[in-house]
Amino acid sequence: MTTIETVSEQRCFGGIQGFYSHASEACGGTMRFAVFMPPAAENGPVPVLWYLAGLTCTAETFTIKAGAQRIAAELGIALVMPDTSPRDTAIEGATGDWEFGEGAGFYLDATEAPWSSRFRMYSYVVDELPRMVAERFALDMSRQGIFGHSMGGHGALTIALRNPGRYRSLSAFAPIVAPASVPWGEKAFPLYLGDDRKAWALHDATQLVRDGARFDGRILIDQGEADGFLTKQLQPQRFEAACEEAGQPLQLRMQPGYDHSYYFIQSFVEDHLRHHAKALAA
Repeated sequence: MTTIETVSEQRCFGGIQGFYSHASEACGGTMRFAVFMPPAAENGPVPVLWYLAGLTCTAETFTIKAGAQRIAAELGIALVMPDTSPRDTAIEGATGDWEFGEGAGFYLDATEAPWSSRFRMYSYVVDELPRMVAERFALDMSRQGIFGHSMGGHGALTIALRNPGRYRSLSAFAPIVAPASVPWGEKAFPLYLGDDRKAWALHDATQLVRDGARFDGRILIDQGEADGFLTKQLQPQRFEAACEEAGQPLQLRMQPGYDHSYYFIQSFVEDHLRHHAKALAA
């Protein structure tokens, strides 16, 4: 069993909000993550909902800013919040640019040196961290959901589409739905994955759906109409069109007046948790 170090634990809405660290094989160094265990976990394993955060964020961002614990406690759902990348990598160029490197792992396994030695967030989120938390916490791993914001919305969509049957529920806030075709991905993907666009397509939700990947259920996406990244980086209409053509159930809600911030996420996080709870209870 991998040793998980407790950084802190606090009582929260009758449950426990904790922050933890461990030595990660996938990412080649110490990783931090957060877990909220609802009061229902005292009576046995509970469903688990993974949240993937966006560029510049850490395991603390959603945990502190979203206000999700009250509803998660009511619904009896555990929340797991990984970091967005490895830290303290000592790789030249890994810091100082908020769109790439530390804080911007894009939930992929890098294949290009030097990034391939540490930036393996796909393996971390899909394999290593679930195995570890299942050993430590009272989680029902047969009932998993996944969601995220921006870069993390991209991660949630692509991970769920590439792992059919793993997750019962899927949603996103302002996701990067077509990173291979927008500046954020066009900047990061060549550095992490090289120039082969077939490799990029495995991390592009729109292209995955066009290539036949499906999620067994309705995908929920909320997108603020006043989001400053909407036109250049997010372009949800690309994913909407691909889903419509493929017959993939999708509910895209355009929210007037909302931007890209956690005020937006706070406003709709309850809707998302209830969306997941319905599927996880089935």
